[in-house]
Order: sequence, then structure tokens, then C-alpha cells
Amino acid sequence: MENQINNPEIINDLIKINNDRIEGYKTASDLANNMGVDSLGGIFGKYMQQSKQFIEELTPYVKLEGEEPTESTMMSGKLFRLWMNVKVNISGNDKKSLLESCEKGEDAFKETYKNTLEEDADQLSIEVKNMVLNQLGKQLAAHNDIKMLRDNVSL
Repeated sequence: MENQINNPEIINDLIKINNDRIEGYKTASDLANNMGVDSLGGIFGKYMQQSKQFIEELTPYVKLEGEEPTESTMMSGKLFRLWMNVKVNISGNDKKSLLESCEKGEDAFKETYKNTLEEDADQLSIEVKNMVLNQLGKQLAAHNDIKMLRDNVSL
């Protein structure tokens, strides 16, 4: 019989990584503005909005289990954003370094989602697993966009 109950802790971990992603892109947007690279603001805003949408989709499943959705981030996300600030400032404050940092953030997001699908799938309903797969697919496209932008930065 298929599991119809969702583990709210697992879903909250997915919400946390989305909160990390939002905060990471806010940091990246601020850094881009400070560097005078305003052309990145739109793409960073697009992916912040994408994570907000993912959170909206995940939230009802936490509430269905009688829990509240988290508004926090993972400690690793806080450390990553600090590292992003340091790396961009040390490496010459350039667009390519900023995009490399964003790509690392997308990698962390991808890993969290893949680990959830591989290790915790038995604690999620088919409906939630399908939603997580769909969100991961959209995030992989975002990752590829960031990677392409990074690869096309002229030195």
C-alpha cells in the first residue's frame, strides 16, 4: 500500500533549502549591484520567485500533518552566503566568480532534492514525490542557465 502520510520534517528540509536559495540570490543580487552588474538582477529575481513558488507548493503538505512550515534556513546555507561574500571579494569582485558561487548554491539545492528522493522517498506520498521531481526538473534548468551565463562571461 502506498504511503499517504508525509514526513513534515523532510518537507521542511526542502522548504529550508528553498529559503537558502532565496537568501543566496538576495546576497548575489546585492553583490551584483555593488559590482555594477545590474544585468544579473532579473535572473536572480526569477530564481528567488521560483523558490517562493516551490515553498507555496510544499507548505500545504506540512500543514496537513499538523505541523507549521519552517521559515528558517539550513546552517550550511548561512555559511555558503558568507563564503560567497568572501569569495567574490577576494577573487576580484567579478561577474564570473559571482556566477560560480551561484552555481555552487544550485548544486547544494540539487543535492538536497536528490538525497530526499533517494533516501527519504518512503516517507513521502506519490503526490509529493512527483511534485519534488517536478521542482527538481525546474531547478536543473535554472542550474544550467547559471552555468551557461558563467561559461559565457568574457574575461
